Amino acid sequence: MDKKDLKLLDILQKQGRISIADLADKMNMSDTPCLRRVKKLEQDKVITSYHAQLDPQKLDLNVSAFIDVRLADCSVIFADKFEQDMAQLVNVMECAVVTGEYDYLLKVVVRDLLSLERLIKHNISNLDNVSYVSSTVVMKPVFSRTTLPLE
Repeated sequence: MDKKDLKLLDILQKQGRISIADLADKMNMSDTPCLRRVKKLEQDKVITSYHAQLDPQKLDLNVSAFIDVRLADCSVIFADKFEQDMAQLVNVMECAVVTGEYDYLLKVVVRDLLSLERLIKHNISNLDNVSYVSSTVVMKPVFSRTTLPLE
């Protein structure tokens, strides 16, 4: 990956809907080589998807929270099962294995606090291998980056 690829990626992650003609213009390239670079980055899975970023509050998803989860058994079979279960929950936006006191950190978004309580009680704490759950409600999101630092 060279400097042109990094510049192309920087533009695309900020303007995912830019036309190839406009992208090529910003890159000081012609359309065909620019498109070839984009296709190669897609094939190499550097570019994994294109999507619209939505405002959760405009969709009545007013509460976001981080949930710490500790498993009773962290063996591969139980961890894989937990990860599969979390992938099925549409309100779970991110699931990460973490170090420290907990095994997983979840980022969730829900309509309200009652919905958060239901999600935790019925869909997370209720799982066989979950031994402890702790949640932190976001009072005010300050910023969230969707672009990676490509410097």
